[in-house]
Amino acid sequence: MKLYKPNFWKETNLVSILLFPISLIVKLIVLMRKTFIKELEFEIPIICVGNIYLGGTGKTPLSINLGKELSILNKKPVIIRKYYKHHKDEYSLIRENFKHLITKKERKNAIKNAIQNGFDTVILDDGFQDYKIKKNLNIVCFNNQLLGNGMLIPAGPLRESVDSLKSAHIIIINGDQNIDFEKKLLEINNKISIFYSRYQLIDVEKYRGKKLFVVAGIGNPENFFELIRSQNLNIIKKLSFPDHYQFSKSEILNIINDARKNGYQVVMTEKDYHRVKDFNLTEIHYIKVKLEIAEKKEFLNKVLTVYDKKN
Repeated sequence: MKLYKPNFWKETNLVSILLFPISLIVKLIVLMRKTFIKELEFEIPIICVGNIYLGGTGKTPLSINLGKELSILNKKPVIIRKYYKHHKDEYSLIRENFKHLITKKERKNAIKNAIQNGFDTVILDDGFQDYKIKKNLNIVCFNNQLLGNGMLIPAGPLRESVDSLKSAHIIIINGDQNIDFEKKLLEINNKISIFYSRYQLIDVEKYRGKKLFVVAGIGNPENFFELIRSQNLNIIKKLSFPDHYQFSKSEILNIINDARKNGYQVVMTEKDYHRVKDFNLTEIHYIKVKLEIAEKKEFLNKVLTVYDKKN
């Protein structure tokens, strides 16, 4: 089943207004969980890379980037993900780009496992809404859709209200600088540090001059399409699917047959490729993307304060 983000998540309309009472119930549930769930504290730093906007904010690329940077600084970080059966694409993507990953149904058990195995830093890839774990540093990611219509699910795209940002230490915005949004964030929490990031395509020259059939099943497919266009690559056809979409082999073969017939080159995101690579189809390629953080040195210095807090 294909589940796309509805258009009313971008701007309030009649549908979002009708769903608003359910969003109030969601808000009440979140409040009760925050109030009654007791936090577990661990002896090593817990860095959470999370979001409040549902999906497509760049948590995983940032977690990988942060893991690599901390490793260079002689730390022993591990990325921890809560285990979901249909998220194996992201687990495979992380292991391809950063070897240390632990997945379990309970994050607290994964953290205990990490400590037993000698890691000195946990990076929670998602988990801002896991109120059972005390985080020493909260990094909250946004994309260019920012807060959408500002409502909680299902009326809007937010997993919890913007007031939750009072517990954030760092905000990462993937996209152009937005002074108005920065002001709004600082009104909520004047102690947060705000940084910007961008995606960079790697090794795209081999696709220059080709007719591209681009496939993306991620949180924000349009961002990937725009990134390709920004490199003056020729997108002839594109297909978007929901995040973590489970492609069947017949669907991929149909895409390949269409490409053969019209002389297209099929490319997809690296995350999508990890969902279809077991089909062993040589005509499927992916474009690798890396995350670049503006003011990276200042960002890392802010992250490193987490070790001072634990000592």
